[in-house]
This record gives sequence, structure tokens and C-alpha cells, in this order.
Amino acid sequence: MAAGSFEGQYVWSPAADDRALARACMDVRTGRYLSAHEVLKESREDFEVRAHRSLVLASVAADSDLAERWLAEEPGPEAALLWARVAMLRALRMADAGDRRQGALARIAQSACERAAKLLPKDPTPWVAQLALTRLDRPQDPAPKGLLTAPAGPWYLFAHILRLDPWHREAHHRFLSFFFTRYGGSSGASWDVAAFLSQRAPATSPLRLLPLVALVEDYNPSELLADRTWEQPQWIATAMGIYRNWLPQMAGYRFTPVLDLAYLAHALFMAKREFEAREVFTAMGPYASRMPWSAFGDPEEQLTRARRSCGLPVPHDG
Repeated sequence: MAAGSFEGQYVWSPAADDRALARACMDVRTGRYLSAHEVLKESREDFEVRAHRSLVLASVAADSDLAERWLAEEPGPEAALLWARVAMLRALRMADAGDRRQGALARIAQSACERAAKLLPKDPTPWVAQLALTRLDRPQDPAPKGLLTAPAGPWYLFAHILRLDPWHREAHHRFLSFFFTRYGGSSGASWDVAAFLSQRAPATSPLRLLPLVALVEDYNPSELLADRTWEQPQWIATAMGIYRNWLPQMAGYRFTPVLDLAYLAHALFMAKREFEAREVFTAMGPYASRMPWSAFGDPEEQLTRARRSCGLPVPHDG
């Protein structure tokens, strides 16, 4: 199903319209890894696609022994990368569940990331997986000049990744999440980092969305007029700038960037800019992501409410 069309149901698959990735995910579910090898190898020179594909494949493989089996049977850069991603996800899940095994799994994941990084030194993806793990051991490197709160964090590792790929999307999001309150950071630090990183990025970059991600993360429905926050001039200006400068870049994307589009559509909807939000929803087609909608309630209900307010079809309408 092509993005830009809507045939009555949401498609929640993170593979979205990357058909090769969707097929590889199906194969991984049945215990086969050949197509996973193909989609990862094909993306060696496209770091954004490689990061996305490896994370989606790992989310499918994490509950099986496929990654370990692949690494044992046919070791190589792609097998090592998937194992690093799987080990990363398992460690983070254990930490979020408060499981005492998280320390051992974090060490396994760190070793897996180092192995993958050695096999393809120019690939930032294993380093991004290491960056995701830093919220478990909380490194405290000093912040560079230019941040009001000067929050300590994994700045040295982040700087290494930026030397490999200055605008790596996942690296920026992982780094920002280190400063979220739920992981031991603070609202002030996450606001500060989001503003610092987004202002560095080109106007046409999806990294301009980072303050909107921090805004959703900081949302507290018990606060007075919490839902009116997006109507403040600074947030309208932020969302409209992204709409004008980034959305037209979509034509050059290999696959639909569903999560980034969802954050933009949500911000425009909350700012009561339904005309612009409608255009973003249309660009998403049937593809849906749970965030940012799940921060406000049931994601399908929230998405349906927003689409309906923009005059767009929703499931079960007809």
C-alpha cells in the first residue's frame, strides 16, 4: 500500500513502505536470516536506512535465538550488527522492567557493539547502539559551551558518532533521551539539549523536530491548560518552520519517515493548524506509529480524533 493513500485501516508496522524490510521481517519471524542479510548489506552506505532497518529487524528478532544462530553460522558485519541491536534491546527492556539481570545483559550488549564496530569502522550504527546503553551507566562527560544548564552526559561518545555522520537521526534522539526525567535526567536538561541540537541542524533537517519530542516527553495532563501548550507562539513557529522547510524534502526519501511525520502532524493538530496537519497526515498515508499519540491516551483513539478533526477518513467510517 502506497503512502498517500488510505484504505480504511492503519498500518502499525515500523517497516512502513520499505517492502524489502517488511519481507525480511517476515523471514526473521520464521527463523530465516538471508533477506535480513541482504537488506542490511544493501544499506551499508546509507547510514539512516541501515540504522532504521537494523533496529526494526532487531525488534522482531529479540524474542528468538535467530541473531545468535546467524552469528554462529555465518559471522560477518551484518550478523554482528543485528546481534548488537538485539543485545541492546534486551538490556534496555530488562532495565525498564527493573530486572536484576540488566547488568549482565548490558555487558553482553556492550561487547556485541564493540565487535560490530570493529568489523565496519565507518558505520555509526554500532556506536549508536552503545549510545542507547548509556542511560544504564550514566556517563558524566562535561557539556560543551552554549548550553544554559551545562548537563553532563555521554558527550564524548556522541561526538565520535557525529564525526562519522554529523546529522545521524537516531543518534540525536538517543542522546536526547539520555536527559529525559524517566531515565534520570531533568526537564531543564532535556529542553536545553533539544534546543541546542535542533538549532545546530539545517532548517531542512528532521532534527528540527527534537524540541517537539521533548515537549511530548514533558507533557503532564494534570497541569493547568497542558493541552494548550502547543498553541503558544514559539511552538507554532517551530512546527510551521518544520512544515515549510522539512516536509517538502519528503520527495527525496527512500521510505516514509512515519515517526517524524507523526510528531509534526501531532504538533500542528495541537496548535489548531488543521490545514497543515492534514497535509502531513496525507503524506503518511495509512502508516501509523504509537508515539507521540500514546503519551495522550490510546494511540489509535488519539490518531483517529486528530485525523477526523482534519477532515480525513478514519477506520470504520464507512
